[in-house]
Amino acid sequence: MRTLLDPDSVARGLRRMAGEIVERHAGAPDLVLVAVRRGGIAVARELARWLKELEGHEPPLGSVDITLYRDDASTALPNPRIGPSEIPASLDGKHVILVDDVLYTGRTVRAAIDAVMDYGRPRLIELAVVVDRNGRELPIQANYFLRAENVRTDERVDVFESAAGLSALIQSKSAPTIPPSAPEGSRS
Repeated sequence: MRTLLDPDSVARGLRRMAGEIVERHAGAPDLVLVAVRRGGIAVARELARWLKELEGHEPPLGSVDITLYRDDASTALPNPRIGPSEIPASLDGKHVILVDDVLYTGRTVRAAIDAVMDYGRPRLIELAVVVDRNGRELPIQANYFLRAENVRTDERVDVFESAAGLSALIQSKSAPTIPPSAPEGSRS
């Protein structure tokens, strides 16, 4: 396991990303953040916090569960665990920032876009992720990302939330998805 982004790096990057979003969207009056369940929720919360700090108001924040929108739902999910989708308002005419932790093949994002479209017709959908890694299978790209990284096919990228903040780690694909213990001397 190796650290790709520590909590301080992620916090600085999300602050920078929030500034870029505000610039691109003229203060972001019609902005709605929609997190991809589960990985994007913590990232979206932090991004919303930075947007509030910059603009004085927090954009509406929702989430979508993509389980039934996956292109492999019928074969890969014999007993799917479906979580709630929570969209705070109509998305008609809004600027939606879809937020996830890692962009890999693009299939999760495609499913999330399908889910978002069931809640209205946004004027614009953009994608914000912490890590953009290699391995795209669909023509999808992130509008905002903290780090692009070539990761081997036998590895994966996990974004974890701890008391210190968010961090991104590269670990073996076979490693359990368990947050690492906080290193000595880390802030809590």
